[in-house]
Amino acid sequence: MSIVVSFRAAKNIKFPVYKLPSDDWWLQDGLLFLDGMLLDDRNMPGERLGIRRIQTPFSSTLMPLKHQIDTLSGIVKQKSGCYIDSLGRTFIYEKTLMCKLSYYKIKKIERKDVASLLWVRGINFPFTIPRPPESGMIWAGILHFHGLPWILYEYSETKLKDTRRKV
Repeated sequence: MSIVVSFRAAKNIKFPVYKLPSDDWWLQDGLLFLDGMLLDDRNMPGERLGIRRIQTPFSSTLMPLKHQIDTLSGIVKQKSGCYIDSLGRTFIYEKTLMCKLSYYKIKKIERKDVASLLWVRGINFPFTIPRPPESGMIWAGILHFHGLPWILYEYSETKLKDTRRKV
């Protein structure tokens, strides 16, 4: 019912995802339970988890989904754990690869209608971000995959030492 996912299969994850407190889930008669509480009612119409949760007649037993994660970098920053994606698929994210984390000076931020583009010195393409960083954040930590810039990981007020992160 659930699968182990690493960064290589992350393209199949439908965001947002929700971090789950355990992997004690089971499916019975179209109802997905976690730790004895209802997580998803697959008997309800709708492709998305949220639509089905709104429609279920068992709303009093729904497990609250408290920690929403919108990007792969959000998952990477967590300790390995259990998740449910927006389609209602449960998975365990397993970190399998060490990546270099390097810091670059932020060159400019282009504000667009629904997102912004973050340009950093030394990388010739922008990173799409939902909102500009807080004032004073002038460095961007970028994860590299096989030596190439990959994911915006964090912001910093000062240039931090290059390190490695397990993704």
